Amino acid sequence: MNGEDFLAVVTTVGSRAEARSLARGLVQRGLAACAQISEIESFYTWQGQVQNDPEHRILLKTRRARYREVEAAIREMHSYDLPAIHAYALAEVYGPYGEWIAACT
Repeated sequence: MNGEDFLAVVTTVGSRAEARSLARGLVQRGLAACAQISEIESFYTWQGQVQNDPEHRILLKTRRARYREVEAAIREMHSYDLPAIHAYALAEVYGPYGEWIAACT
């Protein structure tokens, strides 16, 4: 196992309640080993207008092999018409931590 086997998947939602529900659901389904929630402020263009809203970012740690399932679950549970869902590879991962992610997902 190396860092390239693992991903951090990111999405944003509009409320803490939705963030907690989505995070718990993905961890309970075994799609993410861990989900971290942080409060953010977002500026974005939607329907031709610049928007500015408080949001909650969810960072999910998973295996690369589970990405499509994670994406599908987020889309199923998400309230946005067009949810932000993206991932980045974890270039380096502490071995025992990587083993834990793999065991949980």
